[in-house]
Amino acid sequence: MEVEEERRLLWKSELQPESMLSVTVGRAMSTLLAARCRKLRDSISTLSLETLKKPSSLGSLEEQLVFLHTYVKDAAEKDEKLDDVLIPIIQHSLANKDLKRGGQALVLINWLFQDEFVFQAVAKNMVDVIKAKDDRFICLGWCVLVRSLVEYENFMDQYSLYGIRDNYQPLLDILCLCLPHLSKIVTAGSILRDGFELPTRLSVSAADCILAISKALTIKAKVSSTKSQLLTMNASSQSMTPQSTDTAVKKVKLASKSSEGSMTEMSYLLWDQMDILILLLQKLLAWSRKSRVLHAKGVELVLKWMQEIKQRYRDIRNEADALKSGTLLLSSCWKHFGGLLYLEDHNFYQKCDELLEQYSSGIQYYMENQAEDHGEKTTSGLETRKFFITCLCLLLGRLDGKRFESSMSEHWVKISRILISQLHCTDEDVVSGAVCILKAAIFKNDCSSGNALDNKQMNMMFPQLLNLLDERDSTAKAIVMLIAEYCSMSTGGHCLEQILQRLASENAKQRRNAIDVISELIHLLSNSIDKLPSVAWQDIANSLLERLSDEETVIREQASNLLARIDPSVSLPALVGLLYSSDDRVKRSAATTFVAVLNYHGQEPGVICMLLDCLSNLNQSRDLPNATGDVWKESNRDADPVLKLIPEWSKTVQDWKPFVAALTEKMFADPGNATIVRFMSCLSDRLAEVADVVLYSVLLQMQRQEVDESLVSQRERGSYTNQDSVKQQSLFDRLCPLLIIRMLPLKVFDDLNLSVMYGQLLNQWVILGCGDIKADQECISAFLVKRALNESEFEDVRKLAAELCGRIHPQVLLPAVTSVLEHATVLHDTLKIKACLFSLCTSLVVRGGESFPHSALLKIRQVLEKILRWPPLDNNEVSKAQRGCIDCLALIICAELEGPGSDIESRRRKFSGKADTETSIFNYVIHQLITNEEEVENSAYEANISRSFRICMANVLISACHKVSDSNKESLAQKALLHLIPSVKGIRYPEIRSACVQVLFSAVYHLKSAVLPYSADLLKLSLELLQDGSEKERLGGAKLMASLMASEDEILETISVGLIEARSVLSNVSRSDLSLEIRQICKQLLACITT
Repeated sequence: MEVEEERRLLWKSELQPESMLSVTVGRAMSTLLAARCRKLRDSISTLSLETLKKPSSLGSLEEQLVFLHTYVKDAAEKDEKLDDVLIPIIQHSLANKDLKRGGQALVLINWLFQDEFVFQAVAKNMVDVIKAKDDRFICLGWCVLVRSLVEYENFMDQYSLYGIRDNYQPLLDILCLCLPHLSKIVTAGSILRDGFELPTRLSVSAADCILAISKALTIKAKVSSTKSQLLTMNASSQSMTPQSTDTAVKKVKLASKSSEGSMTEMSYLLWDQMDILILLLQKLLAWSRKSRVLHAKGVELVLKWMQEIKQRYRDIRNEADALKSGTLLLSSCWKHFGGLLYLEDHNFYQKCDELLEQYSSGIQYYMENQAEDHGEKTTSGLETRKFFITCLCLLLGRLDGKRFESSMSEHWVKISRILISQLHCTDEDVVSGAVCILKAAIFKNDCSSGNALDNKQMNMMFPQLLNLLDERDSTAKAIVMLIAEYCSMSTGGHCLEQILQRLASENAKQRRNAIDVISELIHLLSNSIDKLPSVAWQDIANSLLERLSDEETVIREQASNLLARIDPSVSLPALVGLLYSSDDRVKRSAATTFVAVLNYHGQEPGVICMLLDCLSNLNQSRDLPNATGDVWKESNRDADPVLKLIPEWSKTVQDWKPFVAALTEKMFADPGNATIVRFMSCLSDRLAEVADVVLYSVLLQMQRQEVDESLVSQRERGSYTNQDSVKQQSLFDRLCPLLIIRMLPLKVFDDLNLSVMYGQLLNQWVILGCGDIKADQECISAFLVKRALNESEFEDVRKLAAELCGRIHPQVLLPAVTSVLEHATVLHDTLKIKACLFSLCTSLVVRGGESFPHSALLKIRQVLEKILRWPPLDNNEVSKAQRGCIDCLALIICAELEGPGSDIESRRRKFSGKADTETSIFNYVIHQLITNEEEVENSAYEANISRSFRICMANVLISACHKVSDSNKESLAQKALLHLIPSVKGIRYPEIRSACVQVLFSAVYHLKSAVLPYSADLLKLSLELLQDGSEKERLGGAKLMASLMASEDEILETISVGLIEARSVLSNVSRSDLSLEIRQICKQLLACITT
């Protein structure tokens, strides 16, 4: 009793961690693990059951073993943890992975396992260790130890491990409980490097541990012989009775009979780990992708197969026979897969050649059997071939470079023949696996030494592979990738030449396969186009361009997509040419491809510059015309098929700034290239998004330009000619910035805060005494005004600058233009007057009159009146200036009609007297035209000027009739005709009356149905003029009547009553009028009435 009490007092290590017992256990484990393996085995063999029961002073190795056994057994009885024993064993296993020098841990575990009760405790505590410990070194050592236990047969020639063998199946049952935790270690055990997953040291060991346990579930349990069982029992106890021996023998016999049942249970246990194995395969696949391509293919095939059988047997758990078939299938295949999937296997190369021969022979055997059966009558043979192909991928994929090359050299004839035969298989997995092995052999994907391409092997197989591209099947699909990779690596052009020949074949299947090869080739070379010479790329582009006219829609579409992915320099010139094809199908395909090319390279300004060069080259053979307008018109016509596609591409561009820099630079370098002008015009709205960048580039260019004074003297002497190419180039240089500005929409000019456009010009215009403009800050608006007014400029430049001035915001434009116009009027400077008038007219057209202050319009009218009252001289420039004034007043009238409060009733109320002439330009013009002078002019000269001015007012109204919008024709007709018709007869001077008749004629001709309410009065007036007017009045009356009779049916119906009187008047005039022209017109009108 005292001895038992003393022992109970010693087992209190949990309450006292640093107690003597813990220290003693530690010393015992240290002594045992440090002992030599042979001495440890000898000590174990001398122990007996009685020795284990007697306590000792723990002096010898045997005493340490007795103490360890006692400690473990007592802890097992009390269900206490065995960490003090297992952790040192695990650490020892990690430090001595080579069991030839560090087998003490395995020997101790084997000895403890000989006691079934102790075995259960130790095995369960091993499971608890891996689940509870987060220390990665302990986990790593645990995986090493467990794998050595599971693979104990590898060490049977060194140690007697019958304790492990006899408890092997129960051990596996217990270790399967660890698989979920090991799976978590594997799943979390990856690091990312260059976009690929790589395993950690722990995850490698955990993965191999899962593989070892799962593979062990496929091995039939081995039961020890009766003799060895009896010897073991006798060695451990000399006091065992014959009855106990008989019982042991019976157990052995029962175990032998149940061996087959145990195997089935193991298969079911493996089946239950299916999800864990699939997760493991997914990780193994990710880890192998970078450096072991062929092995990764094998893993991929295994993964796919596992997922398929899981799906196939998922819903038949209640069907015992079917599920049993599934478990046995998994077990038989996993026995091979598991061994080939190891990440670390020191025995692999010892069995490599044997396995290679076994798998290749298996494929050949089943292939020959199926050939004798005239085809694949069942799927079993096909599945078996797929199994062997998968095993070959796993096996060969694990070989290092030198070993792979030596194996291929030794077995290449047989393997290549077998693999090529598999390319005719209907199963995609078989074909893809065979192709992957061929690729590894030919291209040496997994090899680190030697030439990356075996031309000799590929040249031998190439004709056979090429013939497989005659059909559209899984075989052709796999061969496409193989040949494409060969073409990408081959230094000669024979392979590509053969493919391009097939691309032009009459066989649609050959063409489709060939274009698939080209597609895969382009994909492979997407990041290394230099691998192919430029000549080869040109051949590819030419062949693809030819396919744009292919009868097969899918080939045309694929060719279009591929052309977009290659360098535009080899395809764009010819592609642009195809846009002008007379074949509609080619033209449509070319248009689609063209947009695809631009979209694919949409962020590369260089491609657009290349396109502009292509368009320019279309016109190189044309002679240079005499005028810039001619060259632009000719170029525009040629570029239209291309330019109409540009807006679609422009939608895909995200950043326009690089394009602005490239396009403006190109345009400045070649200012006479009208194609660039047209191209940029197509991008007007897009360029407006970066208007500040565009305008800044233009401003810098304008600042760099200087006027060539020699051009001024040449023009003054008349020695300048358009044929002078140097001077013409100078003209283009100065037009170029203005053309770019003209491309921008009006909204750019509306932004008064755009500094590059306006600067501080709202307050900084300075008008010099000579009428010139001076701006303290240079900006686009200042340059435009200066160029419009600069008499040293080219006339075309001044005109375009004046037109662009009309787009300037009125708040900036009017102060400058009004002042310049006043000064120019005083100086009779017709050049500045015309420039100002052109700007004002443009502004009125693009903006209307709403943005013009009324005071500014009145001021402008006063200046225009002064110009129109200039005496008529035989001076063409003065006439042009006055014509500009007339047009400007006409546009002001149109703007008035467009303005708010311009409805008919309001105008009728407003037009009541002379006061209205101060508020309305329209009223002013009519008043000046129809009102006779109250006093006789001081001289005939003044009278002549006054009558000339009134005729100008008539021309203003004529111009207004021509320019007015359709929506305001009725308003113009009412306001003008309502006062002109009754006033014509009362006007004193015949030439003024004749001018008024011309206004009425223009109104009928241009205003159309808007004159319907006044048509009867107009007919009556025309008859009166024919009977008693001057010759000009009679001619005007005849033309007015002709215009009425040529009007719409509504007007003819309205004047039909008066045609009876008209017939009589026309008859008399046609016989008696002195003017031959009038008589002929009247005869024609009379004929129209009587017909």
